Amino acid sequence: MNTRLLRAGLTIGLLSLVTGCALIPPEPVVEGPTTAIPPAPFPPQQPTGSIYQPTVYGSYPLFEDRRPRNVGDIVTVVLNERTNAAKNVATNTSRTGAASLGVGAAPGFMDSWANAKLDTDASGANTAAGKGDSTANNTFTGTLTTTVVGVLGNGNLQVAGEKQIAINRGSEYVRFSGVVDPRSISGANTVSSTQVADARIEYRSKGIMDEVQTMGWLQRFFLLASPF
Repeated sequence: MNTRLLRAGLTIGLLSLVTGCALIPPEPVVEGPTTAIPPAPFPPQQPTGSIYQPTVYGSYPLFEDRRPRNVGDIVTVVLNERTNAAKNVATNTSRTGAASLGVGAAPGFMDSWANAKLDTDASGANTAAGKGDSTANNTFTGTLTTTVVGVLGNGNLQVAGEKQIAINRGSEYVRFSGVVDPRSISGANTVSSTQVADARIEYRSKGIMDEVQTMGWLQRFFLLASPF
């Protein structure tokens, strides 16, 4: 009885291990927070009768540049990523060789012995050919509004954002992070993703559509154990 329980426990443990390995999620591309940490609340201000109060959050001078520059400001990133790459490789090699050795003159009674012992003839050939083609064409367009999560010493902005969409039993999300030069931000508070340094874009999905593209755990197990 104990043996049966031990076998059943080992079987369940092995299946759980294999199932867990099959459900390992992909490594994330965007790391760190995707939104700014809320600032500490401002202390209450005493009314002074002035329209502009520099100590109150959101009170900007009339002629001040309205482009984002502080943590928590919003920047809209226009995703316009296009990558095209092609590579062709072709290799052809050929090599031939031949060698012969013979005795042209020998006494009559040694003719058969000389030809049998000394005449040699060898030849060889080696030919190899290889060809390879690789093509990649990717397009990613859209918009994503991010927040400033940090400000560098030179004034550049660290932005990050996330958008999640759930439809029926499936969900999709887009994550973005990078460094933006405030001078690249347009008057409409937008910046192209091609002008973002260290850009990291992640597009994932969860649900039935993602599950049908994932190999079953049993297939993954046999593929892992197969030597071919």
